[in-house]
Amino acid sequence: MSRSQIFIVVLAVALIAAIFFLPKVVVNDDKDNLAKGETTAAIPEGHSEDDGHNHGAEESAAGVHTQATPEQLMALTTARSKYNKATDTQAKNRLAAELGDAYAAASKYDSAGYYFEIAANARGGEKSYKRAGDAYYEAFTFAATQERANELGNKARNMYEQVLKNNPSDLDAKTNVAMTYIATSNPMQGITLLREVITANPKHQKALFNLGILSIQSNQYDKAVERFRDLVAVNPQHVEANFYLALSLANTGEKEEAKTLFNKVKGMSNDPALNTSIDEELAKLN
Repeated sequence: MSRSQIFIVVLAVALIAAIFFLPKVVVNDDKDNLAKGETTAAIPEGHSEDDGHNHGAEESAAGVHTQATPEQLMALTTARSKYNKATDTQAKNRLAAELGDAYAAASKYDSAGYYFEIAANARGGEKSYKRAGDAYYEAFTFAATQERANELGNKARNMYEQVLKNNPSDLDAKTNVAMTYIATSNPMQGITLLREVITANPKHQKALFNLGILSIQSNQYDKAVERFRDLVAVNPQHVEANFYLALSLANTGEKEEAKTLFNKVKGMSNDPALNTSIDEELAKLN
């Protein structure tokens, strides 16, 4: 299966699109080395600067990034108006969080991160910084250029660093930090962090999934099989893990097991795009 086909499937099941904009890396579990390869082509990027700040919102990517509804846009307009009219600093900081919520509801995640960051810097606290980091990370996953990914990834890391200072055991934050490093000139730092997460919690689903995807991306299908087997053992109903396990098995010559799994995934999902891709993969195995 080509990388372009993998990307189509990822869009179909609304996975982390940014993974396929990252450098191709070799995940070597035995040695601390890593090979970098080419990146995929960028998708069109949309911007929204209607709040007066040049931090732009990542928009729809082939239907994955949903458009805001009229109700969401109305709520956003109301929240922005309240924020702009506030003169008291304390009230403005409180309204920044509300405006961030409105931007997040409208899927304008980098704008949400901007205002969540204002609120977090004003009030402090692990949860506030986590909310800002999560918003920036979501925007990072839809970045259409390497420059934009670097910018948003750095913003997300800055927020997550505040989280990890107070709570080093927040493995979700650490996993997201790892993935932002994969998109930089130092992807090995990201791989190292993902290994640390797996060491701390061998059943951490997001870390297992990301390591599996990175292994597929570098054509290390045997390692991908290991990661996705572990993930399916933790969560047998994880649709994407089952699909990618089947894909990895098909690429390691385990055709019969791959067929069984592909058919299993068809019974787990009603997504027509995903099922079409499965039919194409099954046709290759027959």
